[in-house]
Amino acid sequence: MGIEEMIVTPWEVVGKIDYKKLIEKFGTKPLSGKLLKKIEKHAGKLHMQLRRGVFFSHRDLDWLLDKYENGEKFALYTGRGPSGPVHLGHLIPWVFTKYLQDSFDAKLYFQMTDDEKYLITPKMTSKMALNHTYDNLLDLIALGFDPKKTLVISDMRCARTMYNIALNVAKHVTLSTAKAVFGFTDNSNIGIVFFPSIQAVPAFLPSILEGKNVPCLIPAAIDQDPYWRVTRDAAHKLGFYKPAQIHSKFMPGLGKGGKMSASIPETCIFTIDEPEIVEKKIKNAFTGGRATVKEQRRLGGNPNICSVHQYLYYMFEKDDDKIKELHNLCETGKMLCGECKQILLDKVQPFLKEHQKKREKAKDKVDEFLADNKINIKLPWKG
Repeated sequence: MGIEEMIVTPWEVVGKIDYKKLIEKFGTKPLSGKLLKKIEKHAGKLHMQLRRGVFFSHRDLDWLLDKYENGEKFALYTGRGPSGPVHLGHLIPWVFTKYLQDSFDAKLYFQMTDDEKYLITPKMTSKMALNHTYDNLLDLIALGFDPKKTLVISDMRCARTMYNIALNVAKHVTLSTAKAVFGFTDNSNIGIVFFPSIQAVPAFLPSILEGKNVPCLIPAAIDQDPYWRVTRDAAHKLGFYKPAQIHSKFMPGLGKGGKMSASIPETCIFTIDEPEIVEKKIKNAFTGGRATVKEQRRLGGNPNICSVHQYLYYMFEKDDDKIKELHNLCETGKMLCGECKQILLDKVQPFLKEHQKKREKAKDKVDEFLADNKINIKLPWKG
């Protein structure tokens, strides 16, 4: 397989990503200026990731906002597959989800798919998966989500709640559909074949708990879209609204090309990284600079392929005028890569220092967020 070949699945993202082709492939819609204006109208301001196209695609967001304007509040649903430490790329949809929670006063159902990671990771034990869930939850809490409006669901801990709803989903999804959407083969274990039914549950849980249909919006990276296609297919058969979606691009890694991936630790920054490790990673990052200072001054660099510039663009430089200025300084050769790396370092290190403090304090708040014992859906004994 050539490095430029694009593969995007819930478990693998490889190659140079063409987001226009992904919209065509997945059958989603690009975010229009009209939709952005409608979000701004109700939220008061557009999040940086919307202004810059980091969130770029959707399903039924127009329908969901129409429902909101007609007095129907929506719930939020996103999550994390806890397979190891959280890196900055994982925070992209989380930070955006908090903006939505705050702007629309929405309840968030956050799913920790520890069961999925146990099923697809050969050396992972169930204990390891649960430990990752706890560890990743600290990062979520550190971002400042409201515990009164946030329910974190560990699939393995909340199996009683999840399973009976998942059964209803599973009954309406054929094996041929699952194979077509996810590429399952005869070698796939039967647990992972059933798992898409589990991942569908939080989309319907708000409606079940409130006893009426509740619109649901899923902010997530676009590689997770196949799960929601199956969920949406089952929704109308079960009498629920189809969940709406808003998709983000992938935070690039610090290497040459590709999304940030924990499997290549030197190209991603983890939230638990020490300052000296962060400095080393940023200083070794791939840039769009020239081979020599002289060439850089004469020809300029290419910020469009520079991982350092992308970090600033996606997350760490919130001023739109400043990001345009940095882009121009690079292109015209008025800024060297070392200078840009230092700008990023001066933003990332204070962020992580504060985040790690909040992460430590989060250890006392875990029980406020976990769904354990907070959800009790009683099934009838008869009939």
